[in-house]
Amino acid sequence: MLRLLGGAAVAGGALAAGAPVASAAAEGDGRNWKPVAEDVRREFLWAWRQYVEHALGADHIKPISGGREDFFVPGHSVGLSAVEAVDTLWLMEADEEVGQAVDWITGNLDFDIDAPFQVFETNIRMVGGLAAAYHCTGDRRLLELAVDVADRLMPAFTESPTGLPYRYVNLATGAVSRPDTNIVEVGTYVAEFGVLSEWTGDRRYFDVAKEAMRVVHDKRTPLGLLPHDIDAETGRWRNRIATVGPPGDSYYEYLWDGYALFGDEEMRQWYDTLTDAILAHQAEEHDGHLWFPQVDAHTGAVADRGQSVLASFYAGLLGESGRVEQGRAYHDGWNAAQDRFGVLPSTLDYRTMSAPDPSNALRPEFADSALALWLATGDEIFRERAHTHFRNMVASSKTRHGFASLTDVTAKPPAQEDTCPGYWWSEQMKYYWLLFSGTPRADYRELYLSTEANLLRGARRS
Repeated sequence: MLRLLGGAAVAGGALAAGAPVASAAAEGDGRNWKPVAEDVRREFLWAWRQYVEHALGADHIKPISGGREDFFVPGHSVGLSAVEAVDTLWLMEADEEVGQAVDWITGNLDFDIDAPFQVFETNIRMVGGLAAAYHCTGDRRLLELAVDVADRLMPAFTESPTGLPYRYVNLATGAVSRPDTNIVEVGTYVAEFGVLSEWTGDRRYFDVAKEAMRVVHDKRTPLGLLPHDIDAETGRWRNRIATVGPPGDSYYEYLWDGYALFGDEEMRQWYDTLTDAILAHQAEEHDGHLWFPQVDAHTGAVADRGQSVLASFYAGLLGESGRVEQGRAYHDGWNAAQDRFGVLPSTLDYRTMSAPDPSNALRPEFADSALALWLATGDEIFRERAHTHFRNMVASSKTRHGFASLTDVTAKPPAQEDTCPGYWWSEQMKYYWLLFSGTPRADYRELYLSTEANLLRGARRS
């Protein structure tokens, strides 16, 4: 998640906070970060070679054994890691490797699969990954594939009586299923669907994505908060709890995105309304740091003070939308947890700085926020924090054939698991590269990364 735009589109946003984004991104201040950038690139290309040798076409490589793993549906890999890697490889000027990935994708990828795919995951990973690959390379075959899979997802919206998409759709038949859903899975489409509308001239994609977000926004409680679970067929809330972590997180991201990418002032108003309510009723200070406990959306009563590591993205979203002080304060808390654990655990009790769930599936959100806050402020502390994140990731997760998720960050050494999620190829390695390289292939003033870190605006093609 990162959105920074130049010109009129940023009025009131992160750049309006006074950050020297262009000079910081292009030239750097103080420390020479280029050796760190080269370390990032070296590790990424080593992992790519392992994937090509052992698992090309699989959704995931098993980094300890060198095996293959499906993600969406057993027996139906769609080359997820290859799709997720293209724009990262391109930003790193690894053009031979870009060619390897694109050749596999255009020669093998076929979405005519008689099986239910999760609509949200398919959108952020496959529609977004293919759209980013097209944006970077200009290869229209990639755009055609992105449109194809988006069209296969459309029945999730068009068959719904409320406009809220079903959770699953069969890519071959269009059959929909699972109306029991949440605000993330109904509201994380406007970036990917919106650029398809821009590039094809077909407004259907943007319109269905925005309408789903409208339905959710209009159901906010009198406090202005959103519970997170909802029924796509009835539009009724299925719980009372509001959270900035999963499954609430990327709904808020994509409200801001609708404004930042497309200048949609209505979505900016929705974002501001909900963010003001979150800051009024969910923010809590503890030991000098800002945190966001889960609360009852109707009363504001605290329900749970645990924090998912995925919620650390919110520090960056606050920063880029002009709320830099609050974003920094939240990031400071997560940085204290990084200092304590080395690698952040999946869940954190911020009152005791303990880890109820000590696993970490190569989570990128802390680095994501570091990039957003560095761009919003020019403060080198955020690059320092991201460098620590990178070093700890390599030290704990690098294994024989790639980088592994961890089952226990508190073990000495941390215990590894034989899986590498597809988002590793799209997210933190790209965040590190953009932080440390000053790559000429990115226009830092036009940069847009989706919730999956797919580059949908700001690629500089020569």
